[in-house]
Amino acid sequence: QVKLVESGGGSVPSGGSLKLSCKASGYDDTNYCLGWIRQAPGKEREVVAAIDQNGKFVYAPSVKDRFTLSQDKAERTLSLEMTSLKPEDTAIYYCAHAMGPVTTETGVYGYWGQGTQVTVSV
Repeated sequence: QVKLVESGGGSVPSGGSLKLSCKASGYDDTNYCLGWIRQAPGKEREVVAAIDQNGKFVYAPSVKDRFTLSQDKAERTLSLEMTSLKPEDTAIYYCAHAMGPVTTETGVYGYWGQGTQVTVSV
């Protein structure tokens, strides 16, 4: 059973930074995709960043050059460093797991964490 536990998040002013972390367990480390998916009120879920077992990663165009995804394979931790935050980044951020390869299709992520709120004020 895949288990995902997020930490981090919070409230910051526009231009601020936050770091999200996800402790993952119970997954096959030879075939996986781990990602951060966000959902803002009234909007569809969006894959912000994701990485697969081969180290291939993707970013949503809206966060590229501002967010950095990193993985500690030994600790099975997935982190998302968010800088230059904007009010439109406000959302609940979920750590999620899918089978590999890396994907931006939210529907194939079968395991989700509880989510953590990120709020960016004007």
